[in-house]
Amino acid sequence: MLRCWAAVAALALPTLALAVPAIAEEPLRFEVDPAWPKRLPNDWIMGQAAGVAVDAKDNVWVVQRPRTLTDDEKAASLDPPRTRCCKPAPPVLVFDQAGTLVKSWGGPGQGYDWPSNEHGIHIDHKGFVWLAGNGETDGQILKFTQDGRFVLQIGKPGAQTDSQDTTRLGKPAAMQVDPETNELYVADGYYNHRVIVFDAETGAFKRMWGAYGKPPTDEKVGPYDPAAAPAAQFRNPVHCVQIARDGLVYVCDRTNNRIQVFRKDGTFVKEMFVEKGTRANGSVWELALWPDERESYLINADGANNEVRTLSRDTGEVLGRFGRNGRQAGDFHWVHNLAVDSKGNVFTTEVDTGKRAQKFLFRGDMVLRKRATVQ
Repeated sequence: MLRCWAAVAALALPTLALAVPAIAEEPLRFEVDPAWPKRLPNDWIMGQAAGVAVDAKDNVWVVQRPRTLTDDEKAASLDPPRTRCCKPAPPVLVFDQAGTLVKSWGGPGQGYDWPSNEHGIHIDHKGFVWLAGNGETDGQILKFTQDGRFVLQIGKPGAQTDSQDTTRLGKPAAMQVDPETNELYVADGYYNHRVIVFDAETGAFKRMWGAYGKPPTDEKVGPYDPAAAPAAQFRNPVHCVQIARDGLVYVCDRTNNRIQVFRKDGTFVKEMFVEKGTRANGSVWELALWPDERESYLINADGANNEVRTLSRDTGEVLGRFGRNGRQAGDFHWVHNLAVDSKGNVFTTEVDTGKRAQKFLFRGDMVLRKRATVQ
């Protein structure tokens, strides 16, 4: 199991008795699969992996950033080639449960504006693929079929505006479609300070809100201080949004180290702080709902402390954790996103120089909820 146990050597002191404090049993236990994913074909290599999602068939979708590869990493693609390997993989990569690449596509094309810095991926209840970007001029969300056919663009690239502009986004980080209403909720984002909702079919604007359900503003709130009163507005980035089956909406206010909870109309319900003393890039990078009937837990990725936690969905209490800063299997460097499949396995992606995806096997006998099959 991914736990840190203190190893104590007696060192020729046979009469010394050491008391080891008891560790409470974690409700969820995970073990890294070091062989996942398998090596990419075609001498491809992955750049910063900036999003991960699981579809209704438990295929794992990763969006990665080919442009973040160094010349050394992509040396075989240079003209002339410098080495035998490697070449940038396409931005969208789809893996099966064994880690075999089964599909790939993405990049600039006709009729849409591909983001300058890929960020976030979501597969909705109808099987459509949603992509976001947080580049300097990115202000759009894209919708595709699973084969990469363009369907819809919401927003547009260009000079950033403000959190009152409903015609475009501001470096959006992530999105999720509510299957009950077919509305798209966007965590917007790296420039703006809001959650904004659109019709997922037409792209029409519906509503938006900031922290505590108030109108969003772009007022400068200064550096985060764990001793100060909670900020009245979201800090950048507003990094994730998750919709529970009971209608609650969970938002990652990353550098405020908090989760804010709302109803679907933007009414504020509560907030929960996680590792409140974290100053480096925040503690709440990503959330996923645990796939039991009650969605009892939130799985939280933290790229500053480089660990994944199990949180009580009701209280935000930390009930378990795994990972640490490092490069070995099971370690993380800037763990950025995560997703959970129908079996409880957790998939993570890493940015900065992490540039990889990992799989953590759920080790338990909890009754999980079967995913609905996409028609």
